[in-house]
Amino acid sequence: MARNKSTDPSTGVDGTKPKKQKKQRWYHQVWDAYKMTRAEDPAVTWIMLAVFVGILAVAIGIGLAWGPWVYTLIVGLPFAFLGSLFVLTRRAETAAYSRIEGQPGAARAALGTIRRGWTFDEEPVALTPQQDLVFRGVGRAGVVLVGEGPTHRVTKLLDGEKRRITRVLPNVPVTTIQCGNGEGQVPLKKVARTVQKLRPTLTKPETAEVLKRLKALGGAKLPIPKGIDPTRARPDRKGMRGR
Repeated sequence: MARNKSTDPSTGVDGTKPKKQKKQRWYHQVWDAYKMTRAEDPAVTWIMLAVFVGILAVAIGIGLAWGPWVYTLIVGLPFAFLGSLFVLTRRAETAAYSRIEGQPGAARAALGTIRRGWTFDEEPVALTPQQDLVFRGVGRAGVVLVGEGPTHRVTKLLDGEKRRITRVLPNVPVTTIQCGNGEGQVPLKKVARTVQKLRPTLTKPETAEVLKRLKALGGAKLPIPKGIDPTRARPDRKGMRGR
């Protein structure tokens, strides 16, 4: 019996096999990072070139002083490339932060660079109409609340969320961090590093239990217009009949 092409999971609707997506090579990723960085930081090209030439010059100088310069040049080439790549990595990180700085949710994007040890909610646990946000994370250092917005507003928001968590988890440390460029705030590019420096106080089973209880606690509740209860709203029957 011939196989029905429409029911074969390896083929498309028209019976043809879908094309496999090509894997992006590492040099394509480097090139994309370079283009993004150059758009924010035009000087990156000259800085990378200066580092590359500088390392090669040192390698050639060592060769002229103590041995054949051709050998030291060959050895210096990969070091020059790695030096330029290191510069690109650091400048790309700075450029990425500068692109998102000031946008709502920038703190959550920065916290997403933490690879292990912490679990952060995708949505804010507290917010205001002015787009001040508080994001919550759980790790072995306890609970961390990261707020973004002006100090005079986000402080109240963080304190309120901290009280709410303390009522449910009285023995768990809760750390508050304000993300921003104001006095007493942590710059966006240093937020992830600040969280990672917090000292662990909980065991892994305790951390899992805290995460479980906070999920049951829930997150932010969207504001509802006063005077309207959506659970008790009734349609205007006269309006439906055209009267």
